Amino acid sequence: MKIIVIGSHLCPDTIYALCKLKENKVDFDFKDISSSFPALKEYLNIRETNPIYEEVKNKGGLGIPCFLKDEKVTLNLDDIL
Repeated sequence: MKIIVIGSHLCPDTIYALCKLKENKVDFDFKDISSSFPALKEYLNIRETNPIYEEVKNKGGLGIPCFLKDEKVTLNLDDIL
């Protein structure tokens, strides 16, 4: 199954994750919230409804990149690699 990465081309953590996924030959699609309103809307829905974001929001973080695999959301790149 293809991984979906939601992040921003302006975010160093997103750029790092994309490079690691390419290095490991992981099949993925990238949705850039900085250049696509549909991607931003999808991300905001995930962020507002998924409990893994509670700690991120409490710390004032954005929580990108996020990874979707088999309809599960993770913020941990190692879960994908």
